[in-house]
Amino acid sequence: MRMAAVVVLLAPLAACSPGTGPGTTARNAGHDDAGGTRGRPATVTVVPEGRGVRAGGTVKVTAAGGRLTSVTVTDGDGGTLAGTISADGAGWTSRRKVAPGSSYRVSATTLTEGGRRSTATSVFTTARATAVNKVDWRPGENASVGVAQPVSLVFDRPVTDRAGVERQLKITTSSPTEGSWGWMKDWSGRDRVDWRPRTYLKPGTKVTLTAELNGTDSGDGGWFVRDYSTTFTVGASRIAKVDLDRKTLTFVRNGSEVRTIPVSGGTPGGDKRSWRGTAVLMAKEGTVNMNSETVGLGDSYDKMVDHSMRLTWSGMYAHAAPWNDRWFGKANMSSGCIGMSDADAAWFYDQVRPGDPFEITGRDTKGEVAPGNGFGDWNVPWERWRTMSALS
Repeated sequence: MRMAAVVVLLAPLAACSPGTGPGTTARNAGHDDAGGTRGRPATVTVVPEGRGVRAGGTVKVTAAGGRLTSVTVTDGDGGTLAGTISADGAGWTSRRKVAPGSSYRVSATTLTEGGRRSTATSVFTTARATAVNKVDWRPGENASVGVAQPVSLVFDRPVTDRAGVERQLKITTSSPTEGSWGWMKDWSGRDRVDWRPRTYLKPGTKVTLTAELNGTDSGDGGWFVRDYSTTFTVGASRIAKVDLDRKTLTFVRNGSEVRTIPVSGGTPGGDKRSWRGTAVLMAKEGTVNMNSETVGLGDSYDKMVDHSMRLTWSGMYAHAAPWNDRWFGKANMSSGCIGMSDADAAWFYDQVRPGDPFEITGRDTKGEVAPGNGFGDWNVPWERWRTMSALS
């Protein structure tokens, strides 16, 4: 660094160029407020330097012989990297990491004890990512959801540096909410991380996810090359309490029972049993073609089904099932779904929205809904859920 400093002092207008040291000594063109000079300008050093720099690091600017008064780092798209100047003015560090495949221009203004103000500039580029990791996230922007809706991110490629990725994820809520991230495998087999609160969300709460992932290395899966964000609002409390022993679904809105519907759940004693525990309404899918071969039940059925409400990735729905009308409220005779009459299903379909919990009980079931099978997060006790964070 001393050799670089000498170069600037002898030839302050020399353009910066890639070097072999840890940083580039920036080009410096200094003037005092009156247009004259007041001694030597400060020496500014920028890290990283040159071309093909590895992404994922911060930008560091240091000054010798003066103090930094402002630093601006601009990328090729016109965006900026925010940062902080140290209390003594000797250094500046960006808050964000540099992204792959980008060019950056650094402009640093300094002031010497003799009153000389000067601005130094430097340019560097980062290497392109050999692999890019993308994210599928739920819920979508400006959605209105139920009280059990988690924030869920599913990654296109493996995430081996889970702690590094989780540090870039921030949740803010409009009302005090205790929550935590939990890592799992999605039903698709991909890596996934969900944020859920300790208890159901308070109606009216606004939740915002800020995922500052651009420039973050996910490990073996490659780099993130963009940020993600979403904001959604929690609607009224609506809970479907399904009792497979009594063959009923009781709809509870804001703590009050509104209606009890006779239903028929999964057939006992085999693969057609229903799941129990808390499932979360994933989507209202309307009329759906349901084929038993897609869920490993052979050629048991292939039909169009109305008022379909998806509860799991494995194929459990609540829906109209008029072909089972003689069993509603009497026996569980479905292939795993929660069936009800056309009229009841049409009414119920209009009452619910994604994020509403289905609290399912029953003695003869396949077990609890797993976290990665839809949004089975609520079946993990809170203290164990907290240990699923990479930062726990």
